[in-house]
Amino acid sequence: MSKTTISVIKADVGSFPGHSRIHPRLLEKAQKLLKEENGKLLIDSFVTHCGDDLELIMTHTHGVDNEKVHRLAWDVFSECTKIAKSLKLYGAGQDLLADAFSGNVRGMGPGVAEMEFEERGSDPVLIFMADKTEPGAWNFFLYKIFADPFNTSGLVIDPSMHKGFIFEVHDLIGKRKIRLSCPEELYSLLVYIGAPSRYVIKHVFGRDGSIAASTSTQHLNLVAGRYVGKDDPVMIVRAQSGFPSVGEVIEPFCTPVLVAGWMRGSHHGPFLPVGLCESSCTRFDGPPRCICMGFQVSDGRLIGPADMFDDPAFDRVRSRCNELADIIRAQGPFEPHRRSLGEMEYTTLPGVETELADRWESLSLK
Repeated sequence: MSKTTISVIKADVGSFPGHSRIHPRLLEKAQKLLKEENGKLLIDSFVTHCGDDLELIMTHTHGVDNEKVHRLAWDVFSECTKIAKSLKLYGAGQDLLADAFSGNVRGMGPGVAEMEFEERGSDPVLIFMADKTEPGAWNFFLYKIFADPFNTSGLVIDPSMHKGFIFEVHDLIGKRKIRLSCPEELYSLLVYIGAPSRYVIKHVFGRDGSIAASTSTQHLNLVAGRYVGKDDPVMIVRAQSGFPSVGEVIEPFCTPVLVAGWMRGSHHGPFLPVGLCESSCTRFDGPPRCICMGFQVSDGRLIGPADMFDDPAFDRVRSRCNELADIIRAQGPFEPHRRSLGEMEYTTLPGVETELADRWESLSLK
């Protein structure tokens, strides 16, 4: 039996007004182009958005990093960019950092999360999509899902999970990776993932090597060498039968967490879990937010989606996040609302510093 691959590829190809939301014509075009490949290159597909990001969810049997699948995504984004430019949408094509496709969209702007697996008797898959934040935003939640018994009771009472999980962490600046086994290397894991602007959990595996979670680690600013917008990451998590339950996967999002991004990619703000209809960012171009679409995967077909955060059970965390937004916004351009200087290298701040460089005078140290 062939393995199933899920590819989630996203890009900001234009929005209105400003960085707020995606235009319906872009969604319609993307849906049409992917639907034409259902039963051909693809088994199934689903198109949605989180804020101003166009999200392509595709299933197929070609494995990860497949050139034809990635080319299809690139072509969809390119065609949608043409529409965005014709409508004079804001930031049209801003995530397409190359002029032409070159075999793989990794490093070319779009964010990518993929996984290949043998389907179980029942395979629930949760796909998380974020707007106005960076890849490291998932670190806290993946730790809670796969390593914290106070969140995931299955780590204690389910024999199939009792040995824990293996985390693959990527150093986005040092361009290296490491695998850490938890719970025995839990403290070592936290050394790194507690610095989410640099260290990002890329994959989580079961002890038998089965893939449990995959994230996008594209850092647009590091690729482009300048500020070109936030990364707005995506994440795929498998649930049940040896993995945390669906409820355990979404439970960590009941905790208000501050993440980097928000306005001009230069601020910290609360990560707001919302239903799809509330995913458009407005206040101060935010706050950063997250949606979750749940599917059952059946012979590669996407059964769903279920809008997992469209639930009054998350009203309380949304209220607390809004309170946090009030508190931290009152700090204006001061840290910690504004990111630290070391994290501002690829924002718009260096342009201001260049203009003032000649006006600084040396201090006399007498």
